Amino acid sequence: MTLHLDFYISMRSPFSYLVTPRLAALERDYDVAITAKPVYAIAARDPNWFSRINPLWVPYFARDRLRTAEYLGVPFAPPRPDPIVQNLETGELAAEQPYIHRLTRLTAAATEQGQGFPFVCEVSAIIFDGSTEDWHEGSHLADAAARAGVDMADLEAAIEADPGHFDAIIEANQTDQEAAGHWGTPLMVFDGEPFFGQDRFDMLKWRMEQKGLARR
Repeated sequence: MTLHLDFYISMRSPFSYLVTPRLAALERDYDVAITAKPVYAIAARDPNWFSRINPLWVPYFARDRLRTAEYLGVPFAPPRPDPIVQNLETGELAAEQPYIHRLTRLTAAATEQGQGFPFVCEVSAIIFDGSTEDWHEGSHLADAAARAGVDMADLEAAIEADPGHFDAIIEANQTDQEAAGHWGTPLMVFDGEPFFGQDRFDMLKWRMEQKGLARR
């Protein structure tokens, strides 16, 4: 029996990237189907969010993502450029956000073609694993899309033809995400139960084992 898992993903979230290798191994080794559900990063949804948080949040977050990557043995470096255009010292967001909107729509388009999760794995790697500077330029994204089994030109043509269609998908994902019981990413939802954060992967797998998780 195939078990189905919804993966609510922000393409700006380093912790979403850090859980993808374990999710990919889960889907490879077990009878599991993962559906990527792209949502916007909270900063893109709420431009005033950073002005309301404790000022200790940003330096703690920066430290935690590095040590989490080291602990997991996953290559990581701060993205160049960050998918969200932001002054990290003040938290102020730029009025224009070309990267995150493009990435999120592309992920929605890849999901519609049935390759959303592979697209997330390949693209988040070039953003966060430290191997690719200026990931938004040249053929980096197109090459990652090809490795995921989709054609970048096809994705971009679909988005250009009907951007509102993909914006509606993203909006619906955000509504479904909150209905599932959380607002953050990474969020894994299995059998109606939410598991927030990369550190909940083992608990997620434990629950799936209770529901009949079987090796392929």
